[in-house]
This record gives sequence, structure tokens and C-alpha cells, in this order.
Amino acid sequence: ANVDTNSRLCMASSVAGHRRAFDSDTVPGCYEDLDQADLIVLVGSNAAWCHPVLFQRMAENRRRRGARIVAVDPRRTATADEADLFLPIRPGMDAALFMGLLAHLAETDALDHAYIEAHTTGFAEMLGRARALTPNAAATAALTGLDAGDVARFFDLFRETGRAVTCFSQGVNQSAQGTDKVLAIINCHLATGRIGKPGMGPFSLTGQPNAMGGREVGGLANQLAAHMGFSPAEIDRVGRFWRAPRMVRREGLKAIDMFDAIALGRIKALWVMATNPAASLPRARAMRAGLKRLELFVVSENVAANDTVASGAHVLLPASAWGEKDGTVTNSERRISRQRAFLDPPGECKPDWWIVSQVARRMGFVEEFWYRSPADVFREHAALSGFENRGDRAFDIGALATLTDAAYDSLEPVQWPLSVAGPASPPRLFGDGRFFSADRKARFMAPERPELREVVTPEYPLLLNTGRVRDQWHTMTRSGKSPRLAEHSPEPFVEVHPADAASAGLAHGGFARVATRHGSTVLRVTLNEGQQRGSLFAPIHWSASTASAASIGDLVAPHDDPFSGQPEAKATPVSIAPISFALVGFAIGRTSFPLPKGTWWVRVAMAGGIGMLFAGDGTAADWRDHARAIHGADAEVAEYIDLPGGTYRAAAFAGGRLESCLFVGPAGAAPDWGAVKGLLAADTIGDTERRRLLSGRTPACGSGAGRLVCACFGVGIATIRDAIASGAAASAEEIGRVLGAGTNCGSCLPEIRRIVSHERLASPV
Repeated sequence: ANVDTNSRLCMASSVAGHRRAFDSDTVPGCYEDLDQADLIVLVGSNAAWCHPVLFQRMAENRRRRGARIVAVDPRRTATADEADLFLPIRPGMDAALFMGLLAHLAETDALDHAYIEAHTTGFAEMLGRARALTPNAAATAALTGLDAGDVARFFDLFRETGRAVTCFSQGVNQSAQGTDKVLAIINCHLATGRIGKPGMGPFSLTGQPNAMGGREVGGLANQLAAHMGFSPAEIDRVGRFWRAPRMVRREGLKAIDMFDAIALGRIKALWVMATNPAASLPRARAMRAGLKRLELFVVSENVAANDTVASGAHVLLPASAWGEKDGTVTNSERRISRQRAFLDPPGECKPDWWIVSQVARRMGFVEEFWYRSPADVFREHAALSGFENRGDRAFDIGALATLTDAAYDSLEPVQWPLSVAGPASPPRLFGDGRFFSADRKARFMAPERPELREVVTPEYPLLLNTGRVRDQWHTMTRSGKSPRLAEHSPEPFVEVHPADAASAGLAHGGFARVATRHGSTVLRVTLNEGQQRGSLFAPIHWSASTASAASIGDLVAPHDDPFSGQPEAKATPVSIAPISFALVGFAIGRTSFPLPKGTWWVRVAMAGGIGMLFAGDGTAADWRDHARAIHGADAEVAEYIDLPGGTYRAAAFAGGRLESCLFVGPAGAAPDWGAVKGLLAADTIGDTERRRLLSGRTPACGSGAGRLVCACFGVGIATIRDAIASGAAASAEEIGRVLGAGTNCGSCLPEIRRIVSHERLASPV
């Protein structure tokens, strides 16, 4: 039972909400609903960056059919920039907004009373609580921190628009009130009968690929395989199917509880696969310390080092990467797709199913772990889903249990349920008003009064919100190795509202120490008026492997949702204060290199080698001494030094190539590596370029495209501006036709539109 997947940090609150309302972990709708809806409400979802392909479907619906988009988020994101209505909600108050919406729908006679009576239970209690807490738009606005007129406009939009889809993601799930937020959204759709029909319904957008697949196979500690739980009947059923006489009788420990048990010595062995909990869990510093207490610590990984491996792994098993694996994944609309390997695994790498099977066989379970291929595992999984399932369990892919190897290899994407006896899987569920509870009715659940588990204090006067940047993924163990992906946001930062920055004495581009009760980091300051006052935002991606002091997991409090066990990652009380360094600079080289102790640094992927942005104290002369250690005794070194000005630049060459480079200068005049880093990938450097290199203004090696905007096609801001200035393009769509930018995943389209708008305003009339 003590098995927990990344779904705990991703979608556990959606699971709990679905199970409490529907008695099954079931997403009712499908992606076609995003094409057919007339209103799309995005709650806690920066879909323009985090689900860009889906968001382009929403944007196309808006352009083609006139659908309206509402974004509910504490901060103005790229998604909010594209929305018809942006609601900058107070952190943690999402449930209050939808409780207010429900009360409004009741007061304006916009409920489907026939549906409520025939297909639901618990409505009266739930409505009573909503009316007591948020009786009208004004009360809702006061609780949520929103403008009363905007709240009224949202309520009117939802009431008047029949085809409405409410999409929610990490801003809802990663919360100590996450399950209540999910339920408040579901309640509004149940009360109006807008569920399971074209263009209608609550829609959970999974935060990572195959989060739903992990739930299906029982990866959560409070679930058995095939979406079954720990009731006596379900334990008995799974035990009989697997012929397992020693079935576990109770739920296991969820992620935070599991690591607390490790710290207390109650868990003595741990096997980590395909995740990096030493960086991603709340209170990560304490989690890393706990890992060192384990008597056996095994890590299956496809990278040689990350924070978890560095936390004392006794055994490191080389596991196949995504492109080397064969199997299935499940997306947000319950669609199972075959994933086929397109790379051969290097060295001794093996797929996870094989590794687990071999360990089990060596433990004596030879007959139980007889699998020869992913197809064998899938067939057993499908058979269990259909075992003694007479339509009373939503997850059923029993029709796939007899696939031949050839049929499995050629399997086209399919949606569940797909039972042996039933009809073909419908794209939507619950359209007939039948759910998976014993009485086949959905349950209205009354959310508790929304309250943060930890409030701000004079010592920690702000709230920390965490999330993603556009071009990185989780803890960057793989995406951080891409030079192109590193271009858009190369270093860790904290977003601050200008008013809060002024109060704290912070400057744009400066440094700040961000601290909570659990740890501290040092981050670059970015001023952003779209950031809500009283709140900070910091991205989650950097860790001890990629930066000296930027692990956001170290800051996050270990509060979790009482139903789902999902950690709160959006509202930790925090303080911020300026911090100064005498010198800032960069170093690039073909291999890794050390920096002086106490230096703030961030490692950045770079074509041809490694780049380091850094800040520290000392003098230019000190850095000259250190540069010699980086370059090596035999290197041909060119130097420029201005001791009174605090500037030092050096470059080392070998065989006509640039081998390494170090530039350092005063904090107020930071050197820019844009004119230098391109030379690291060059085979040879001419004499003129060598002479100009130390000026930092080398035209031949500078990035003429400017700061990267489109990572898919490598299009920079200067290239986009040139296209606009020349008349070749005057809109984001024309930029796409001319340069390709924005025509692949589409995540850069909001930024391209901002650039186009800015250039139009800057152009003389």
C-alpha cells in the first residue's frame, strides 16, 4: 500500500473531488467540448503555457465561434492576457467564488430542479451553506478580493451561457482546500444539469502526462489497481484476481506522511522511480535529510545525478527514458494511447516494468511476475478492470484484455470505459444522469468555509505562489539540458508587484532573499504589475543540481488537503528582503567548473558546453586568480582587467577554439553573455573575433535574433521586431506565416501578440 505516484502532487484533489461527487474518479467530458463550448472558464490554469495545444483549440473556438474565455487566477498570466474576463482571485478563495455562483444561480431561478431531483442528493444542505457564506455577488467579491462588477459579470455569463466548460488544474489541485474547490465547481454543473453533454461540464486538466494512467493502475497509496479502493469487498476482489492471500488491508501513506515516516525511522527502505522528491516535495530540505536515514535507498533514473540521487542513494538503477519505452499512457479525456519507443536504450538501461519484475522474481515471486512484455502487463491490467464489473465501476477496459501482441502493437487511441459486454465507449459520461454510487445519483458536497491553513504574519507578510515557466518541466532533470529551452527564462526569479517591491526596497533585476519557516532562497527580482499585491510568484524548476540557492521546494509548507493528501503549493507565508553582491558575471566552458565558495550561481544549458551566471563578492583581482583555475595551466589565455572599475574578462583558447570564458563586473554594470556564448559552439574563431571578444560586443558571435521567444523554431524577439518594422508582418498570425513562430505548440503566441501590440504603439503615426 505504501506506493504513491506523482499524481499525489498533481491531480489527487481532482481524484478526491470526483470520488466524493460521482463515487468514481471520472472526468465526464472530452476535448471536443473545448471546441463546442460557448463559455470556457479556466480556474488555476495557465493553459496558454502549460496546456498550449489544448489552449489553441480554445482560442480557435473563440475566434471561429465567438466563445468567451474567463481566467480565474491570483496572477495575470499569459492565459489571462488572452481571456475576455480576468478574475484575479485572492489565494485560496476559488471555492468561495463558485459557492457564490451557485447561490446566484438559485436566486435567479437558473437551476435545473428536475435534474437535481432525479439524479442527485444533498442539494439542500449544500445550497444552504453557499447562501450563508456568499449570498450575492457583493459578498462573494468581499471574500474573494474581486471587483463586485467583475463577479456579477462572471455570474451573468455562466447563467446565460448554456454550453459552459470549467477547466481546472494545478491552481485548484495543489491546495489545502483543493478537494473543496473541485467540489464547488462540480456543484455548479450538477445544479444546472450541465454535465456529460456537448460543450458542458467540469474538466480536470491533468498537470503532467499520464497522471490519469498512474491513477488507473493503483499508483496512489489510497487506491488499489483499476480504480478500486480499500473496502473489504474491493480488497477481496483484487486478492482473488491476483491469487494474493496476503493482501494489504488498509490504505498506505501518502507522500508527505510517507516522508515524515522516513524521518521518524518508521520506513527503512524506499524505492524512487521517475521522480525527484528531494526537490519537488514541500519542506524539501527536511525531506533530503530524512532520506539519509534510510537503510536501503534505491533510485531508478535515466540521469546520472539529481537532488534525489545526491541525497544518499545506495543503489542507482539505469532506467529507460520516455523515448526508449513501450507501453500506454492515458490523457485528460480518459483516452489510452500506445507509446512506442523511437530510441534504443543505451548501456544497461531497462524499462521500469522489467526492473520491478526482476526484483520481484528474485524475491521469490516468480509465478506472479511472469511478464515477458508490456503487452502482458497491459492485458492483465485490462482483465482486472473488467473482473466482476457489471457496469458498477467506471474504469473498465475489459474489452482489451484479449488483445494479441499484434493488436496491442497497432492499438489506436481509445477512451474508457470499454467493457466486454457494453456498447462502444461514449465520448462523455453522465449524460444520462447515472453515476457510480449505489443509488446511481451524484452527491452534492458542501465545501467548508475557505480558509488558508497558514496566514501571513509581520515576520512573513506575503504569500508565496509557485508554478511553471513556459519552457521548463518539473525539476529540469531533462528539459534543463536543452540550450534552446534555457533561452527564454535562464535563471530563477521571484515576481513581485511594484508596490510590494518599493515597500521592501527591491529593484528590478536585483537579488532578494525569499524565506519561509522552512528555508530560504536567493532569486532575481522581476517586477510585474500582473502579480497580485501581497503575493509573490516563484517557478518550481531549479534545484540544488542547477542553482546554488533556488530550490522552491525548500520554502513550501507541508500542509495538505484533508481528503486528497495533496500538498499546498500556492499559499505559503513568506518574507522577502533585498540582498546585494559586489560583482556579477558569467562563465562558460566545455566542461563543468567550480566557483568560489559563497558564490550565487545558476547552471544554464549551452550549445557546446555549460554556462554559469553568478554573483558574489571580492574583487576583480580575486576573480582573476580563480579564472586561472578554470582555464587550466596550459591554456592560451587572453585577459582584460580594470581593477579600479572592478572589471575582469578572460578567454582561453586551444587549437583555434574557445575553451572557456569568464567575465565579471560591478553589480550595476553586469556583463551580457549574449555576444560571447555563441562562440563556444564554433569550431574555430578568427583573429578579428578573438580581438573583439573581450569587448563583449562581438557582432559575429552575438545572437542577432535577440532574446528567444519561440523555442520550437528558435525565433528571437529582434527577428520578430524586424519583421514588423519591415512590413512583412503586422499580426501574430502573419508572424507565424513569415517566421513560423507560434505555429507549433502555440505557447509563445501570447508573447508574440504583446510584442506586436507594443511595436504598433511605438511606431510613429
